[in-house]
Amino acid sequence: MLRVGVISDTHNLLRPEAVEYLRGSDHIIHAGDICDPLVLEELRRIAPVTAVRGNNDRGSWADSIPHSEMFEIEGVCFYLIHDIAEMDIDPLAAGVQVVVSGHSHQPAVFQKDTVWFLNPGSAGPRRFKLPVSAGQVVVSAGRAVATTSLLLSAA
Repeated sequence: MLRVGVISDTHNLLRPEAVEYLRGSDHIIHAGDICDPLVLEELRRIAPVTAVRGNNDRGSWADSIPHSEMFEIEGVCFYLIHDIAEMDIDPLAAGVQVVVSGHSHQPAVFQKDTVWFLNPGSAGPRRFKLPVSAGQVVVSAGRAVATTSLLLSAA
């Protein structure tokens, strides 16, 4: 069994609660709006990282970060994009089992057909009264289960 920690919209703020939540992950996914390469460096101290660029990731440091990424972890195919509205594939037809996105700052997890859709919400600066959150995908025997977790409540 592998634990994939999922984070998004850190906006140059890697909270201690997020670091603690991600500890023990075998892999980390960052769904964009990183805003500073030091965030990725810090995450790489915990586990290997796959990241995509968000609409706020600008500058030469972000040029090498893709807008979307399809990759496999232990037989599970992931599709990663910052803004789900920009998704240009049919995940079911492409054999994707987990779609990870960010952008909205609202945590969400649901399954449509056999595909998990996970938005971990925002682990960075609080936006409006939205919670500070992250997510995870547990991969076992070629199958995945996605969840979200509150790091700090919305109150």
